[in-house]
Amino acid sequence: MAGWLNKFFGKPAPREYADFQSLEVDFHSHLIPGIDDGASTIEDSIALIRGLHQLGYRKLITTPHVMSDYYKNTPEIILGGLEKVREAVRSEGLDVELEAAAEYYLDSELEHMIQREPLLTFGDNHVLVELSFMQPPHHFEETVFKLISAGYKPILAHPERYSYYYRDISVFEEMKDRGWLLQLNINSLTGHYSPQTRKVAEQMLERGYIDFLGSDCHHLNHIELMHKALDNPALQKALGSGNIRNPLLR
Repeated sequence: MAGWLNKFFGKPAPREYADFQSLEVDFHSHLIPGIDDGASTIEDSIALIRGLHQLGYRKLITTPHVMSDYYKNTPEIILGGLEKVREAVRSEGLDVELEAAAEYYLDSELEHMIQREPLLTFGDNHVLVELSFMQPPHHFEETVFKLISAGYKPILAHPERYSYYYRDISVFEEMKDRGWLLQLNINSLTGHYSPQTRKVAEQMLERGYIDFLGSDCHHLNHIELMHKALDNPALQKALGSGNIRNPLLR
């Protein structure tokens, strides 16, 4: 009865999950200052980490962009920045575990990296990979084959944002059959990127395509949106489904 009245009067249904404590771990964010389009200063980093901690996360694996044309980050740059952020976190007394990997852009340079040097990984040798937002990537199958052959387990970042796949999202089922795991951005469920992105995100959750949820946190407005996302029934259902694998990274 209460649920019907809430719906009738335009009120959101009561949240079963008031935060993201059940996930424990977030592994997609941009918290190291000054090396990509995320945090600019160490103060920004601390504000974002505090916000994620207040949302229930206890472990953060931050993932700066590695993109040959824009963000030429190396493991040395990323891990050096991580240590500075860890020092600041300790000074602030925040009880949060902090690690770093990377968000690799799938292009020809990534193919070379796979052969040339170890990639930054997390969990069970997972590598976070993003695609172009403009068009399907060239050499997609070849790069994936090289990743998997080298022992990496690729996770595709925010698949719901690649509009060139919207006509038939069953392509993601095929990707999973080839060895991909899929990470959905929580804020896609608020309509932040577009109404169509929200619709596709909800469809992907409903079909059981999604393995992980990520904040993709760059700025404080993303923290605010994550509070809003908790009103989405599809997210509430996902948090209680037992299908989301974030806790396995603890």
